[in-house]
Amino acid sequence: MKAASIHELKKSLANLDRDELLDACVRLAKYKVDNKELLTYLLMHADDEIGYADAVCDEIDQQLPASHTIHKKTMRKIVRWMDKYIRYSGNKETELRIRIHFCRQFVERKIRFRSCRVSANMYATQLKKIDKAMEKLHPDLQFDFRYQMQGLDAHIS
Repeated sequence: MKAASIHELKKSLANLDRDELLDACVRLAKYKVDNKELLTYLLMHADDEIGYADAVCDEIDQQLPASHTIHKKTMRKIVRWMDKYIRYSGNKETELRIRIHFCRQFVERKIRFRSCRVSANMYATQLKKIDKAMEKLHPDLQFDFRYQMQGLDAHIS
């Protein structure tokens, strides 16, 4: 069976009454954890972006190792998890807060990549994503976030 387009789904959902819409949302949330997490964000965290970003940053702090090295599998897992929660928000400021916090933790905890080029490349990719997201913000916000980024690119070498 071929999935319907977003436009077709939107039209069909608009025709449903309140109870049918509620049943469809609950049924959708039952089948996949990602759907349940997105629904949780939309219903409980969407109105407080700063609090949401802080909660994600706290979780990143818990997931990062206490030692001064990180394995590429651990870093890959954290980046994948972080990207998922950034995608739920869709807000560029929230994305920047989370990504900058992630990179800042490497500097503050003095985490080194040893000789692992893969981990260093993942870190460099995060810096590129920060720059790309920053281009879409107002110049005043760009200035604030660039100030927060000072010293992060020196950590690669």
